[in-house]
Amino acid sequence: MTLAVLKSRALAGMQAPEVTVEVHLANGLPSFTIVGLPETEVKESKDRVRAALQNACFEFPSRRITVNLAPADLPKESGRFDLPIALGILAASGQMPAAELDQYEFAGELSLSGELRPIRGALAMTFAMTSADRRDAAPNRRQRAFILPRANADEAALVADASIFPADSLLHVCAHFSSKQTEARLTRHVARPQARAPRYLDFSDVKGQLQAKRALEVAAAGGHSALLVGPPGTGKSMLAARFPGILPPMTDQEALESAAVQSLTSGFSSNNWKVRPYRSPHHTASGVALVGGGGTPRPGEISLAHRGVLFLDELPEFDRRVLEVLREPLESGRITISRAARQADFPAQFQLIAAMNPCPCGYLGHAANQCRCTPDNIARYQNKISGPLLDRIDMQIQVGALPHEQLLQQADGEPSAAIAARVERAHAAQLTRQGKGNYGLSTTEIDNYCQPDSAGEQLLRSAMTHLNWSARGYHRALKVARTIADLAGAATIAGPHVAEAIQYRRALRDR
Repeated sequence: MTLAVLKSRALAGMQAPEVTVEVHLANGLPSFTIVGLPETEVKESKDRVRAALQNACFEFPSRRITVNLAPADLPKESGRFDLPIALGILAASGQMPAAELDQYEFAGELSLSGELRPIRGALAMTFAMTSADRRDAAPNRRQRAFILPRANADEAALVADASIFPADSLLHVCAHFSSKQTEARLTRHVARPQARAPRYLDFSDVKGQLQAKRALEVAAAGGHSALLVGPPGTGKSMLAARFPGILPPMTDQEALESAAVQSLTSGFSSNNWKVRPYRSPHHTASGVALVGGGGTPRPGEISLAHRGVLFLDELPEFDRRVLEVLREPLESGRITISRAARQADFPAQFQLIAAMNPCPCGYLGHAANQCRCTPDNIARYQNKISGPLLDRIDMQIQVGALPHEQLLQQADGEPSAAIAARVERAHAAQLTRQGKGNYGLSTTEIDNYCQPDSAGEQLLRSAMTHLNWSARGYHRALKVARTIADLAGAATIAGPHVAEAIQYRRALRDR
């Protein structure tokens, strides 16, 4: 046999299209050619495969070797094709049986000694494989299994109905196909996610700041974005770091979505199963780092924070053009990276928590320290955040400086568990009523579920007139009021609920 055909997967954003690895041996001067739009990492696999085969005591054929990665118009990157290429050479040269190869898909990077190293995107590849099997299911068709490095087994096995066979080395895989003894064959891996509850920082560590804690409770219950404004050292970053601990528990589907994105950057660990992501990029981050991109599109911080929290500290210090790229994902919950040769789509359903000082020196409105900034400097500083972006942030929260007496006391605030219980009840009420959180309500759904009583409607009309709200601002205030009513267990949005929502909607430039 001089031709072997195996199956693997490429990565294109969150998609993992099937790749057919064809290995052909022909007579002629010895050569090793890889075709099918391979990028540099794939081209370099020639040297890794040659060394791995020789160090595993196999014969490397002194023939003309051609490897085709089909389809030819799909770019191929990373070292995940090392394993199927090596197995194809062994099968085509008769050093390994090829009868069962069509029952498996393969992915794995080889070391020079033949050991298997972990790859990116194992979870996304497994998702694609099982989805294809369900679409193409035939009466006599057997579902393919997936052979991949042992380090990727836990994340890949999280996909229901997937048959995952982890291996440690090229020899380990070859023994699976060559041996008739059961003990020499690979064993199917079963996922064992962490059963313990996720551990987060606790709100009881934060002294005072009852108003800010209440606002963050509202933000957590409804999935609303929030901006914390206050002098330095008042606890803004501390509050944000503890915010994931009061969010509703992740569902299995949310946890899988988050893990799939993390696996694209080799950042997933089974220890983080059902732990809300918390991303806090530095203010020097570029637009590509924030939303994703590159020659081969990779997820950015907003996608790595999918189903979790994106915290932007010192918000005005970010480049304005970088902040503007957040406007579309905040509305749609997705980001599409378009390049000349390819396009990638990533989920980006994150909860934005931002923090900033009220002025360049930071002490505007501080009781003890006098602000020395001019009105022009203050306006210029706050105008670094554009009106359209600020309009998309549901809540703006003042975090004031604490009196010295309160700072000297022991921290005895309400624990996160108590706040999280109220948040979970309100979130459950939203799912029962409308099947989603309040943050995701459309205009029609707002009309159906967020109608205030007469007193609340009068307050909203007055606020729109005096604060010059846009239609978006009006709808976001209604959604926040709906969340406040849910926390209170009220079926109707009343005047006090609207009044509290208006206080959270007071823009910086309206103060």
